[in-house]
Amino acid sequence: MLDHCSISHKGGIVLWSRSFTPDASHLASSAASPVNSLIREALIEGRTTEEKYEKDGYAVKWTFVNDLELIFVVAYQRILQLTYVEDLLAALKTLFVKMFQPFLATFVASLHAINSGKATVVEATGVFNFADAFDGWDKIFDKLLKSLEGKAAQDRKSRLRPVVLPPVEDSSPPSEDLETPVPTESSDAPQDEQQIARNVQALKNRLRGRGGKRGGRAGGRADAGSGRDSVPGSDSESPAAKRKVKTKVQRKWGDEAPTEMDMASLDFSADSAGESGGGSHDLQALVDQTSLGTRTRDGMYEVKDWEFSKDDDSVIANALKPADSKATSTSGSLGALGSLFSRLTGSKVLTEQDLKPVLEGMKQHLMKKNVAREIADKVCEGVGESLVGKKVGGFQTTNAAVRLALSTSLTRILTPKTSTDLLLSIRTKLSSPLASKQQRMPYSITFVGVNGVGKSTNLSKVCFWLIQNGLRVLIAACDTFRSGAVEQLRVHVRNLSMLGVNGATDSKGRVELFERGYGKDAAGIAREAIAFAKDNDFDVVLIDTAGRMQDNEPLMRALAKLVAVNSPDKIIFVGEALVGNEAVDQLTKFDRALRDFSSASGAGKGRGIDGMLVTKWDTVDDKVGAALSMTYVTGQPIIFVGCGQTYTDLRQLRVGNVVQAILSD
Repeated sequence: MLDHCSISHKGGIVLWSRSFTPDASHLASSAASPVNSLIREALIEGRTTEEKYEKDGYAVKWTFVNDLELIFVVAYQRILQLTYVEDLLAALKTLFVKMFQPFLATFVASLHAINSGKATVVEATGVFNFADAFDGWDKIFDKLLKSLEGKAAQDRKSRLRPVVLPPVEDSSPPSEDLETPVPTESSDAPQDEQQIARNVQALKNRLRGRGGKRGGRAGGRADAGSGRDSVPGSDSESPAAKRKVKTKVQRKWGDEAPTEMDMASLDFSADSAGESGGGSHDLQALVDQTSLGTRTRDGMYEVKDWEFSKDDDSVIANALKPADSKATSTSGSLGALGSLFSRLTGSKVLTEQDLKPVLEGMKQHLMKKNVAREIADKVCEGVGESLVGKKVGGFQTTNAAVRLALSTSLTRILTPKTSTDLLLSIRTKLSSPLASKQQRMPYSITFVGVNGVGKSTNLSKVCFWLIQNGLRVLIAACDTFRSGAVEQLRVHVRNLSMLGVNGATDSKGRVELFERGYGKDAAGIAREAIAFAKDNDFDVVLIDTAGRMQDNEPLMRALAKLVAVNSPDKIIFVGEALVGNEAVDQLTKFDRALRDFSSASGAGKGRGIDGMLVTKWDTVDDKVGAALSMTYVTGQPIIFVGCGQTYTDLRQLRVGNVVQAILSD
């Protein structure tokens, strides 16, 4: 059953509400209620087209009436499968608007008078009595809800009604060891548990005696020795059969073990004696001078913003300018949208049918920019919802209205909801007056992601940025699975130690590696690293983790354990800019697995992803839709993007640049 239903104005005024259980009264009154969270986190942030919103065990669905600025909301327990909720919302919207159209129009006009300064709140809203205005609505709602619940109950019973299957006829002759006769009763006759068990055993005997293509040969061998059913490879195989499996013999290369001289010739990890002569060249190869960041007045090192080329900027500027029908008809995908706008000439109220071809063209354009299909659908639906019922006039007005709505929607989605100033967060924790120098805990950042996206490489870029800002960094090698992972970080630490601050050498004390080898518990290594950093006055701990696929539950549980045990200050998901739909799947499952498994470990509330670092950004040109997909799925900001192979190839994203790149032709 439902827990809560309400009808509100977009300005926050509740016109009517109903709570169905005493425990559900907090859904509308509490500041942290799912309904208020929906308004704050979903509707205000522009994520208005998801099928449902989930919060604290509740599922919330909604619909709009744009011309009257109304929101219809229904909340129920997430575990329930209520199939009639969407029908209920559609019926509520139709009946409520039909019955109270004059009153609602007057009410909305009064609110507009408040916004324009022509009336005060008391003058505009003091004369409205919602209880009297909506008299009789409760009875209509109860009748509607009862009819929908009854229909859903009948559908559920029809689905649960048992289906009687006719008996299976077997054309093959029965085997000689058939001990139990096949039942010949009518299929409509009731059968008890013993009869069903006898039928199952008879079917097993028949299949075993028949042999055939479904592993009958292996089953016959097992039956001959044990007299019972057996599946090849199962636990019921005989010990003799298991002993026949040969173990892999260690392979030897060469007749003798390698000598110390051979090992030295193959060891490329140690610094050679002659490296100092060419060291300056190697250091220059590690830092791209053209991509170095800038220093602020207070000496802080900031990475550069990602900027598109001048050619791209000119195209973007042309794309954003309102153009006439002739110009837009030849400007590519957005030009195609412009040609579609020409159908909407004249002063009129936009309808869904008017906007359908325009939104379809808009969706195709977003998908060309590498936006995931699901996200493109939802963004276009959100733009359509914001425009349906709006009155526009003339071609130029319609063109500008649709472009502005799309740009506003993209900006709202990409705008960070939390601070992206990572350096400020670090300094705030380190300078906290509540912690003495002996009790000061380092700031810990965990990097997670799928295999091969560049976690270790971009972790070292972040480390370079932190070193340039005068912080001491400890890198924890918690990838104890991939061969060479520890050695890779060891090389990065050696290079970063030589680079130092402002490109100077001799800063080995600013970065160190904490490693315990391979095959160890990653959560334990991270805990030891944080304790080591605390005792040795390190400022930041960067935790490198093994790559894993989002569907691998055991590995995701191990990662959630690391998060639950160590409670890092930031969990940064490292993803590729090349992925489209895959980004949605990766982020959704990573975030949900972390939240579910870390809370199930008993360490408190589950932790999810706090931010993202997108790699290989320089390979996508203006097809930056992955940024939109990732931000839409998690609601978390993109802190950095990686754009090269040197330690200075780290950039910040500006929302305006991303929006312009998506809108460009």
